Amino acid sequence: MNTNAFPTKGNLMLAKNSLALAKQGYELMDKKRNILIRELMNLIEEAKNIQTQIDSTFTEAYQALQQANIEVGIHYVQQIAQAVPVENGVRIKTRSIMGTEIPLVEHEEEKKVPYYGFYNSSESVDAAREGFLKVKELTLKLSMVENSAYRLAMNIRKTQKRANALKNITIPAYTVLVKDISNALDEKDREEFTRLKVVKRMVGDKNQ
Repeated sequence: MNTNAFPTKGNLMLAKNSLALAKQGYELMDKKRNILIRELMNLIEEAKNIQTQIDSTFTEAYQALQQANIEVGIHYVQQIAQAVPVENGVRIKTRSIMGTEIPLVEHEEEKKVPYYGFYNSSESVDAAREGFLKVKELTLKLSMVENSAYRLAMNIRKTQKRANALKNITIPAYTVLVKDISNALDEKDREEFTRLKVVKRMVGDKNQ
């Protein structure tokens, strides 16, 4: 609605409706922002926990790899590594949180049967393999969580801007408009009342 609208009862009703909608919009934006912030905090905490698991698991896997290099030789470990197939089991879908599309990573579980023979292998090779598989799974999960957190943060920023615009610009503008139109209509009513009194008195004087 034009904030320079002519002071009429119709425009006053429109201004009041616009003000009510702006206030309702701000409340919705504020609720959405709070929900998104809560989701973001949960994701940040989850990312920290996953990162901690990755650090400890990677340390254990690397230690097992070093032990495997000693027990079966670096050359044999390299041959085992070359036998590992290329990863193509990752699928990315999306889900929505308050209008924010965030990734949902699906990963086909790695086959439990290793790609090497047990005869020339050792327990440390198995431990290293299991450790790095777990690191890969945790890394996929961490990438999903961090990407989701980033998208939520961007949406929170947009929501905050919209809420601020409603609170600091739109709502005050319509509040002033309602007040101005109301004052103008009240003044018009007083003038009309005064004019009617004058006319009534003039008519009464003529009838005397």
